[in-house]
Parts: sequence; C-alpha cells; structure tokens
Amino acid sequence: MKKFFLALLLIITCNIYSQNENINYESLWEGKLKIGNSELNLALKIYKTENEKINAHLDSPDQGQKNISVTTINIKNDSLLFEIKNLNAKFEGKFTQDKKVIEGTFSQSGYNFPLTFFKVDKLTEVKRPQLPSPPFPYKEEEIFFENKDANIILAGTLTIPKEGNNFPSVVLVSGSGPQDRDETLMGHKPFLVIADYLARNGIAVLRFDDRGVGKSKGNFSSATTFDFASDVLSAIEYLKSRKELNHKKIGIIGHSEGGLIAPICAVNSNDVSFIVLLAGPGVSGKEILLLQTELILKANGVSQDDILKTKNENEKIYSLILSESDSLTIYNKLIKLRDEEISKMSEEEKKKPENSKEFFERQIKSILSPWFRTFVKYDPRPILEQITIPVLALNGEKDLQVAPYQNLPEIEKALIKAGNKNYKIVELPKLNHLFQPCETGSVNEYAKIEITFSVDALKLIKDWIWEIVKN
Repeated sequence: MKKFFLALLLIITCNIYSQNENINYESLWEGKLKIGNSELNLALKIYKTENEKINAHLDSPDQGQKNISVTTINIKNDSLLFEIKNLNAKFEGKFTQDKKVIEGTFSQSGYNFPLTFFKVDKLTEVKRPQLPSPPFPYKEEEIFFENKDANIILAGTLTIPKEGNNFPSVVLVSGSGPQDRDETLMGHKPFLVIADYLARNGIAVLRFDDRGVGKSKGNFSSATTFDFASDVLSAIEYLKSRKELNHKKIGIIGHSEGGLIAPICAVNSNDVSFIVLLAGPGVSGKEILLLQTELILKANGVSQDDILKTKNENEKIYSLILSESDSLTIYNKLIKLRDEEISKMSEEEKKKPENSKEFFERQIKSILSPWFRTFVKYDPRPILEQITIPVLALNGEKDLQVAPYQNLPEIEKALIKAGNKNYKIVELPKLNHLFQPCETGSVNEYAKIEITFSVDALKLIKDWIWEIVKN
C-alpha cells in the first residue's frame, strides 16, 4: 500500500523547528542516509542549552527541513545516541578513535538504515541560484482574503509591477499536500521563482498558503480538491478588488493537483480568462496513481515482480474506494485484504516493518482521508470538456508523477471535444515533475538539482500569457 512513499516519509513528515536561529553550535556533523538505491543528506548540530545541557538539531537539507528538535541525546566517550519522538526515529552510533566519525544506524518505525556522520567545520551550503533576493523591481505585499463560504481567512503574497497599471494577473495553485505560498519542497521554492519572473515581466501574481498552512486559517486534513478550488475562487475575488489590475485578464496557473483545480475554477467563474496547467492530470486519480507507482518503483530499482505485486494491491484498494462510500465498510474490507496477504507470507516476511499492524494503520489513515478518496475517484475529463477559454498545458518529458504520455493526449482530446480554439499543449524535453532539468526524473533527484524551475518553461509561460492578454 503506497510502499514507494517510504523514503519521502522519512524526516519530511516532521515540522518541529527551533525558534532560535542564532544558536552557537558546539559541533557539526554531516552524513548520508542510505535508503535503497538513494541517499538522503542529514546534518546533526550539537549545542549546549542555557543550563549547560547537551541538545541537538537535525537538518534534512534534501527535503528542505531545518532545525528538527532532537528529543533526547546521550553522548558518551565512545558512543552517541539521539532520539526524535515526533518521527519515531533514533540513531545509535560509535565514535572512531579520532572522534571525527560516528558510524551507526538510523532507525524509524522499525526500519534500519546505515548512517555515518563526519565532523565538519561548516555545513555544506545548499545552492538554489534562482531564489530571488531584494531589492525587487516590483512591489511585494502580504495580503489576506476571506473564503466566505468556508468562513476562513487565507494569507498570501501579491507581487505587482511598479510602473503602470491595468496589469494582467494570475493566481498560483499548488500541488497535493499541505503547501506554503512558495510551494516549498526539498529546499526549492518554485512559486517564489515563478512569481518573481512574471512580476519582472509585467504580470501580477498572487500566491497563498494552503488552508491550515503558514498564516492561512482552516483545516487542511479535512479538505478535498473542491474545497481548495473554493479557496482559489476567493483569491480571484480578491484580485478583482485591486484597482491596479485588469479584472478582465485574470488567470490561474496550477501545478499538479493545481492543474485539476484550475479547470474546476474556470467552469465555476466567468472571471477566469485563461489557465496554465503545469503537469496537470488528464485522467482519473486512480489511473495517475497506478502509473506513478510503477514509474517511481522502476526508477528506484525495484524488481518487476514486486512492482506488479504492489500495483495489484493498489488496484484492489482503489477499486474498493470507487465502489464503497462508507468508511467503516472500506476499513473492514481493507483489513480482510491485509489478512489475506499476511496469511500467504512466511514467518520471516510477517516480521518485516512494512507488514506490521502499525504500518497498516498509518496507511489506512491516509487512504480513508477525504482528500485521497476524492482524488482517486475524480476524473478531470468532464470538466475539461467544458473549457473554452485559452489553455496552456505543459509537462516535463521525464515526469514520473504525472506522465506526459498518459495525460497530455487526454487533455487535448477533452479540449477538442469542448470546441476550444485556443489551446497549446507542450511536452518539454528533459524536465521532471517540478520542471527541473534532470537525468531520470526520479523523485530522489529533486533536491540535488540546483535549478528550481526551467528558464525555458518560465519564458514559454510568460510569452503565452502576453499573447493571450494583448488581444
């Protein structure tokens, strides 16, 4: 059940940060956590508290996580042990004789991974050359707007060109999972980069924290794609209140799940004049997830037999979600499916962490969430078949999460059926799901690539928008 997500669940599931960014660290350590065929960079930062007790922070720079609070740490003459209870994780290691290396094991939720820390004078800097820094040649304003239907206040940033008025504008809509206004992921901030580029080129941009994230109010965990669409429509209403903007030239740029949301908004509002779909789905959530699983597992070196087994398991789960509406019924049937699988295993296999009841319960919680059940069922084609406003649909050639050959043709078929006369479909070579230039498209590459968002893709988006709004 979604076993391929394991590597991403390590560390990234925790958002416990220190409030003090000016700590003087006693020692700094770097290591690479080996997870199957991939590696995850970690940094351990040891410091003394005000009462002279030893404590530490853990960074996961590849996942954009910094200053994760260590719950307990115990340093002896020949060993070091620390624990992070929020992650159900711990590390046990031994010092080498010169005290410059700690060789040990990182454990999380029953999984064990080799990890060696090396003492360093300075932590390796994560390079993100596209991240903009002030002064900016445009106005940047923190704003708040209300979703009246949901009775929540959402927070975001509006960037507006300095010179002139009557600007075209766009709302940026993030992909799945709780995202901040910059769509921060693994140290990258793609929405910040997009907003900066468009604002420098005469286009105003509103990006905002998902409900329940950052400064936005509301409950993310109980929301579905349609709830997020209502938040975007509220953002559109806010843009209509700004006198500097052209209210007839407001568009939506949606990434991944945002590419589902943009068409929903377009058919529910006459104020949306164009949409840009960045790796937007053209088929149902079930179809997306089945192929995504296959491609990611293959990229991670998993055997064909194991891939087929996982796909078959997931197929049963998704079919169950499609056929049943009652959560308890789904839960009981999933338990039955699990028991059938467990009964076929050897005693050794039954002891593996991924086959534990604890792991199963965590998976069930995700599967039964309102968002996941909605996503699996939702097919974007009927909505796309109603879209007659201009559409730009882009996909990276090496996107493993929303494969271009699965989705772009279906988007085009739907737009043709709608009678849409103004659309552009482009598959961009050598780009991944985040529109980074890449080698394989693997999720494991995201953090290691310095470029946040392809300059070619940025230019294509900008040129297309200006072509649309000049008429």
